Amino acid sequence: MIICTEFDTINKKPKVVVKLTNKNLIDLEAMSVEQIDKIVRRAKKIMKSPADYRHACDGKILATLFYEPSTRTQMSFQTAMLKLGGRTIGFDNPMNSSVSKGENLKDTISVISGYSDIIAIRHPLEGTAMAASLYSEVPLINCGDGGHLHPTQTLTDIVTLSCEKGRLDNLKIGVCGDLLNGRTVHSLIKTLAKYPNNSFVLISTPELCVPLYIIDILEKNGCKYEISNSLADAVTDLDMLYMTRIQRERFKSEEDYQAQKNVFVLDREKLDKARDDMIILHPLPRVNEITVEIDDDPRALYFKQAQYGMYGRMALILLLIQDDDFLIEERPAQLFDSSTGCQARCKNPKCITQIETYLPRRGYRKLGMRMCDYCDKRID
Repeated sequence: MIICTEFDTINKKPKVVVKLTNKNLIDLEAMSVEQIDKIVRRAKKIMKSPADYRHACDGKILATLFYEPSTRTQMSFQTAMLKLGGRTIGFDNPMNSSVSKGENLKDTISVISGYSDIIAIRHPLEGTAMAASLYSEVPLINCGDGGHLHPTQTLTDIVTLSCEKGRLDNLKIGVCGDLLNGRTVHSLIKTLAKYPNNSFVLISTPELCVPLYIIDILEKNGCKYEISNSLADAVTDLDMLYMTRIQRERFKSEEDYQAQKNVFVLDREKLDKARDDMIILHPLPRVNEITVEIDDDPRALYFKQAQYGMYGRMALILLLIQDDDFLIEERPAQLFDSSTGCQARCKNPKCITQIETYLPRRGYRKLGMRMCDYCDKRID
């Protein structure tokens, strides 16, 4: 983290600006296409010759801090580190740690980064990974922060696409399900929008459509997109269909969830309308949005996708620990306080700043608005 002072030509006074030039993976948007491609190439090398990497991380320790349930992400990170010759520590239930005694995020990260060489963190509140990175002395990886982002799942998706389709551009991608709360969807769209000539079909109910900031990214990158409320109609001309579950844990009430949960289900009848070369991905867990009969179709790659994810995470760990040139430039962020004329705090009830109130008020400007640097929601 680099803290510097710049002169504000409008207010005629200095301002404090935090610029992150580091090795934390908070959001794939901060990573260049070249860096993403480098991870993919390394993952393919590991797949081809896994024995060459058995001792690549000898003596290194990965800490997995999972404040929210996980199967694939947590276990694939642990397996990735073990296959590289390293070791793992951490918890999969915060109630088994000092968090249950009231320890704040800053103190947890400050301590654990002294025990480990790299940290992987998942948390139910948006912006937690960014907040944690402020206090970590080692590379930190966002494994999901609420309904905000999930960059390592996107690396899984990217490696799968590259291996199975042979390219990451000129693709027509359908994403279906909970596009509002689906952090995997947000990260995937933001990343594939970097590649030329990709187009998107956004399939959801009006209540679960993608946030406006995702639409803004598509338009900024010149990506064609269409909005659909019919999976049967949308599936006919896709290179890839990305199914997601309706996320029960993100709804305010059981009634709201029940109204949405069975709207989109991929079954044999719908799949028969798709191209023979379309592939089906899913971040998992699956609930009922893909019928079990689809599992035997050669286009269904979601279980294979999970294995690709392990290799992608092996590649990421290696590059963050070993490659001194693999730096990820985060966007410049201003510290908001009375000296900058901003008294407002983020009003997003799901933002980490609502709980960890000591966090510095950080933001950036977009279209004349102040945005929270933790959760990407508007501040004022």
